[in-house]
Amino acid sequence: MKFEEREFLPVILGADITAYSLVRSYHEEYKIKSLVLSRARANIIAQSKLCENRVFPDLEDVDALVTRLIAVGEEFKGKKKLILMGCGDWYVRAIVDNKEKLAPYFVIPYIDKELLDRIVLKDKFYEICDELGIDHPKTYVYECGKENDLKFDFSYPVIAKCANSALYHYAKFEGKKKVFRFENEEDLKKMLSNLEKSSYDYKFLIQDCIPGDDTNMRVLTCYCDRNSKVKFASLGRVLLEDHTPSAIGNPVVIINDVDEKIVAAATKFLEHIGYTGFANFDIKYDERDGSYNFFEINVRLGRSNFYVTGSGFNTVKWIVDDLIYEKELEYTVADNTEHLFTVVPMGIIKRYTKNHPELKKKAKSFSIRASAATLCTTSPI
Repeated sequence: MKFEEREFLPVILGADITAYSLVRSYHEEYKIKSLVLSRARANIIAQSKLCENRVFPDLEDVDALVTRLIAVGEEFKGKKKLILMGCGDWYVRAIVDNKEKLAPYFVIPYIDKELLDRIVLKDKFYEICDELGIDHPKTYVYECGKENDLKFDFSYPVIAKCANSALYHYAKFEGKKKVFRFENEEDLKKMLSNLEKSSYDYKFLIQDCIPGDDTNMRVLTCYCDRNSKVKFASLGRVLLEDHTPSAIGNPVVIINDVDEKIVAAATKFLEHIGYTGFANFDIKYDERDGSYNFFEINVRLGRSNFYVTGSGFNTVKWIVDDLIYEKELEYTVADNTEHLFTVVPMGIIKRYTKNHPELKKKAKSFSIRASAATLCTTSPI
């Protein structure tokens, strides 16, 4: 396998499919080997020839993480420009909170703490959407540690999820899930009672359950340059999401799509707040009124970001061209040449898209095309 020397080196935190997608993307574009730091040995990273994996069990501790990163910075000081990337909200939060300490060693493609605190909290995100006239689900804000009447202007079933993912990362309570669905108030109150006994002390969101299955979901990836201008957008239509409790909502099958109105809404949001770097939006089509509802923003590349790279628009090139080479980026919206991204076998896709024969047929057609963008999770390269 061929590798080349470059003036920069990606330093990636994590060992999940997100980390592997970045490793793959950097190698495909620049033929380089990334450095991956992780808390444990995970096969998808440990078995890959495209990266060096250093395992440090103490990375869950912020101080230890910063100490490890500074040591890496000193190791490559004067030799390489280090691009620091976190795979997960917790890592990104730790990087942003310690930007002053890490900036002398790393190129950090993330927003500053003030803006992160403003938009990563989902209740604040919805306030900005209201200000800009961007559709989002009707939401009741439950405040932990306070009296809440649980009266809202929508009916059951409802969706419930945390407003602060970083704090929720540490919370431990019976029945914990990433996202809940409740058919009645009794079950909702039971979960909230358990939640109140945990370390989580911020807000929990209770939302109108927008009807429709996974195929109503959309994922949008945007890149804003160092001048806070949107320079790239790639929309994907979700065919299937992960349904395990800890990863529910993560897309596992995507076909890229085009919708100018969705991109325009995201552009309005990002340029209004002065965003920089990659942003990832979860969006759902509401068949009741034809609206596209923005659920949240992730201030990093999403878990399924390889749907972008696999369709011909390598994500990491935008970071390198902008922050390493300081090029003027051309505005690009990924075109409508359809590609399939999947991390599950074709048999699973066929089974769970049976109620959508047109999408099932479209997905099946990719199984014989070389253009299908499959990120293999069982045999990493």
